[in-house]
Amino acid sequence: MNTPKRLHLLHLHSTFDAGGKERRSTSLINRFGKAVDHSIVSAQPGAMGARGQIDPGLSVHFPFGFPPLAGRFGVRRLQTLARAMRGFDLILTYNWGAMDAAMAHAVFAPSMGLAPLIHHEDGFNADEAQRLKPARGWYRRVALARASALIVPSRRLEEVALKVWHQPRARVHRIGNGIAVGDYGKPPRPDALPGLVKRPGDKWVGTLAGLRPVKALPRLVRAFSALPADWQLVIVGEGPERAVIGAEAERLGIGGRVHLPGHVAHPAEAAALFDLFALSSDSEQFPLSVVEAMATGLAVASPAVGDVAEIVAAENAPFIVPQGDEAALAAALVRLAGDEALRRRIGDANQLRARADFDEGAMAARHGALYAAALGVPTFP
Repeated sequence: MNTPKRLHLLHLHSTFDAGGKERRSTSLINRFGKAVDHSIVSAQPGAMGARGQIDPGLSVHFPFGFPPLAGRFGVRRLQTLARAMRGFDLILTYNWGAMDAAMAHAVFAPSMGLAPLIHHEDGFNADEAQRLKPARGWYRRVALARASALIVPSRRLEEVALKVWHQPRARVHRIGNGIAVGDYGKPPRPDALPGLVKRPGDKWVGTLAGLRPVKALPRLVRAFSALPADWQLVIVGEGPERAVIGAEAERLGIGGRVHLPGHVAHPAEAAALFDLFALSSDSEQFPLSVVEAMATGLAVASPAVGDVAEIVAAENAPFIVPQGDEAALAAALVRLAGDEALRRRIGDANQLRARADFDEGAMAARHGALYAAALGVPTFP
């Protein structure tokens, strides 16, 4: 009896540091289980913090010597990338940082017999947060010419893919992000965060975010400064903006109330400690952190970036403020911080919505169906 061939997926990421995109990717890898082999490459070779989220015992490799995903454009470089992509059953690319690999596939897939490619686009960094770059739009349009599918999480990004990148309607698939909602909303451990303990009576505004410019976390520090002294701000995540955030807190005289405990492996444990969730980003699409806050039973204060206004429950809608309006964000935080009953009512509504609409099982099923279609098999894995 013949044993079915094991599928081997190549994942080419803009970065594999711990973030929303990476949490989704690792949760899918974990759900697909031991039947699939995976090789993971990051355009930023040192940015591999999400590898700790992968379940032990799975067949996951991090190839040594894979050609750099980013670099000066050139046909020879694209050819080298294409050669490195040979021998896999499905190629998965993620975000702008992996777009050269998609271009290599568009140019060389037929001659080199490359596997089908599916691209996942999750949003924009600070350099495109306010205005898209036309040259990148053109490049994406050409690079995705042979993609079997383009997966986006939000209505905004779906519109960009169709109208700006001119992708065919049949290629674009909007799949909202999901989480294991059952892991959220459990009683908190006061010492779940490194170097920080929540004491009885403490009240925390929290956020889960990479410390990057696009997250606009100094803005959150300024908005938080309007809250009473019994509130603390806890920013869970790691990244290059750590010093900038800390300096802004010191400038405002609230350095002792702003805490940056770093990355945590289990976001559910961090979110369970929050009394209120805040987002301050310049650009998001379907932020996983908002869904995690909702599943925890938290009210959310956030700018109206991406699909946030549609994600939260109707009760939470008044606290989704105009994008870039720092005063409105501060006012939302003040109002929610001052009314515990309101926070609970909104948090309960958010939790019900998250459990009904954002469980990762449905998300995984839709990804699996697209992967199966690209592979020409009835089911995946």
